[in-house]
Amino acid sequence: NEKIAAAVSSMSAIVGLSNGNIGQALMEPLVRSGEILKLSNEVVRPYYIEKSRQARAWVDEEFDASLPYRVHLSEGALFLWLWFEGMPISSRELYERLKARGVLIVSGHYFFFGLDDDEPWQHRHECIRMTFTMDERTVHEGIKIIAEEVARAYLPS
Repeated sequence: NEKIAAAVSSMSAIVGLSNGNIGQALMEPLVRSGEILKLSNEVVRPYYIEKSRQARAWVDEEFDASLPYRVHLSEGALFLWLWFEGMPISSRELYERLKARGVLIVSGHYFFFGLDDDEPWQHRHECIRMTFTMDERTVHEGIKIIAEEVARAYLPS
């Protein structure tokens, strides 16, 4: 719905530009004492490393091993990059198929800045960005659906 999308866009712009100071005020003692670094290294980082490891394990479990997929090295981001070499559909088409099934990813073509639309480098149409920060059931189910749609793209029935 365009009206709702416009309202959410406006809200995001306002929140991003004029956020309240409550969060900063709550964090100030942790930053001042250095405790934020300890929490980041001992709590936050291990938590997301494990979530990344688990997501990667589910990718390996759910994807057909005969299909040419790769997972880019995850270096601390809260998402995985998946590459489907030679995928017969674009990552944008894969996005549309996944969205129809309730799974949202980001088509990789958005991240190849500076290339003209007619640039022949296929790689930019073969990648997706997938977050793994939601609850385990949601992430696992999403990966399973992504795997099904990728298999369908390569091996249409």
